[in-house]
Amino acid sequence: MSETTPTGISADRKTAELTIVWNDGATCVYPFDLLRNACPCAQCRGGHENMSPEPDENVFSIPLMDAKITRMRKLEAVGSYAINIVWEDGHGHGIYNWQYLRSLCPSNQKQVENS
Repeated sequence: MSETTPTGISADRKTAELTIVWNDGATCVYPFDLLRNACPCAQCRGGHENMSPEPDENVFSIPLMDAKITRMRKLEAVGSYAINIVWEDGHGHGIYNWQYLRSLCPSNQKQVENS
């Protein structure tokens, strides 16, 4: 079984969205505020005991906002397995690996809600 990996990643600061095209043909568009609300770092998750490979399902119900904490300053590759996002407020500890991002895909959430 092959791992799902991105074939393209782009960030649009005007629309505040990150787009990932996956090697299986899927495309996911992530609002910046969703990514920030779902930051996988220990500080944002409330400690190492709350770390998991899947996003907390509650991140999909947090009201979205446009604020300094949700504006992307920089997007960096982390090896060949993840990205790191540095936000305008200086936060940049979250490493978003491919499995986590694929689980966080907003279109995946819509499918869950419709089932």
